[in-house]
Amino acid sequence: MSTPPSPLPADAPAAGSAPTGAPSDRVQHFLENDPKRTGFDPATRWWVNYFRILSGQVTPEGVHHYREWRYRQNEARDCRRCEEARDYLLKYSPIVRFMVERTAQLGGHQFDARTIVCARCPGRIVVENKATPDTKADNLTNTGQPIPGDGSPSPPPPPPPMSVDKPPADGGTLRVVRQGGGFHPHFGILLCANEMRDRKHLEDSLAHELVHAYDHLRWRVDWDNLRHAACSEIRASMLSGECRYTREALTRGNWSLTQQFQRCVRLRAIQSLTARPRCKDDVHATKVVNEVWDSCFSDTRPFDDIYK
Repeated sequence: MSTPPSPLPADAPAAGSAPTGAPSDRVQHFLENDPKRTGFDPATRWWVNYFRILSGQVTPEGVHHYREWRYRQNEARDCRRCEEARDYLLKYSPIVRFMVERTAQLGGHQFDARTIVCARCPGRIVVENKATPDTKADNLTNTGQPIPGDGSPSPPPPPPPMSVDKPPADGGTLRVVRQGGGFHPHFGILLCANEMRDRKHLEDSLAHELVHAYDHLRWRVDWDNLRHAACSEIRASMLSGECRYTREALTRGNWSLTQQFQRCVRLRAIQSLTARPRCKDDVHATKVVNEVWDSCFSDTRPFDDIYK
């Protein structure tokens, strides 16, 4: 019996699509904290800043910087909890053990405590502007770090975006970039210890990255090709359990009874694709996800059906 074809789309984009391997024209800067602007002062005791937040004296940007400051202080504790949960899941989680076995059968990493690493993943407030001819060449930015829910980064990148201490005067777009984990073809899986709420959350994140690993080993995914990346993101969100009804309803407050699973998978794939430097914006990401949706959403390998 012949092997079913890969769900990954052909390299050639559909008519009217932007080239999938070309970098976008976004210029990215990281917005640093300014206590005078945000109301958050890292030189002050944590409970004073917390009271300022409760009393409305800290801006939303300041709340983000406060959260990152606390993550840095609690890094050792968070990593220890993450490693304990990881070790438990490698022994007792059905979906994690199944995916580890399937990736091993394909000749990839032996995923264990050496290749599944817990670490603090800093969130960033990214300032985006359109590139100019003078800046475009220096801002083909792929930081080499996995971005929220995204998959594998490209090979060694150019220098990361520079930091700025205030929003741009020309009205650049501000957005918060966070991540739960990542997969790298050569190094293994990263779990962001500071973003893990509990063991079930970590199980979903680990299963998500193991689907990326499976796709890479089975079909040699070109992670710079947005159509390939979109397909793997669809499959990872669909198969990992992160879009199951209980997670959507109880954690994210999405109570729709029809098509909520599909909406969740599509939204998370779009969000992950938007965070990639080669994606222009969410409109571009939506278009790419829609182009590959039918073939990728219908493929549940290595499962017979959606597991959870």
